[in-house]
Amino acid sequence: MVKINILIIGDHGLVMDSIRQLLEREPALEVVGAVFSPAELEKEIAHFQPDIIVIDAPNQRQNNLIWTKNISSRFPASKVVMLSGDASAEYVHAVHEAGAYAFVSKCDSAETLIHAIRESYRGVKSFPADLAFYDGSPLTDMELAVLDLIARDKTNSEIGEQLNISKRTVEHHVSSILRKLHVKSRAGAVGKAFRLGLLE
Repeated sequence: MVKINILIIGDHGLVMDSIRQLLEREPALEVVGAVFSPAELEKEIAHFQPDIIVIDAPNQRQNNLIWTKNISSRFPASKVVMLSGDASAEYVHAVHEAGAYAFVSKCDSAETLIHAIRESYRGVKSFPADLAFYDGSPLTDMELAVLDLIARDKTNSEIGEQLNISKRTVEHHVSSILRKLHVKSRAGAVGKAFRLGLLE
């Protein structure tokens, strides 16, 4: 069985021990170490070469983001999972922008944390479903053209006529747009696209 090696970063010994015990109940997860001092962080990452780094976020929010950015740029093979009591949209977005692979609220279940670790190991990002994220998959030129016409309140048939493609192809592009923007409706896609600067 392939083991997922995990390094925990935090500043509360009891909490970190609890996380370690929780994770090591899973046969495929192995906690290789714990870091209490930021000064030791890079040395420990280089030594353990973990697949996953779980940051048990202390209150200094800015430090957590700085650590995440540094780890993401210097140790890209080690994916960051942020565990935090602050689940505000602003902070979760900042964690996402800093390069973390997952955000787990301390109100979430142990299963949520374990799932986030497994998904991050596979290279899949895990963030709260109710928050709007653009997954970084670029919309194609055709998808942008379709999105622009959706914003102009055109039907799929009208979009097909204007772009000289079939209605079925338009439907395929619309599905792809909704998936990439993590939204459920055409209106949601348009609103999200404006917020992300994909439409002017």
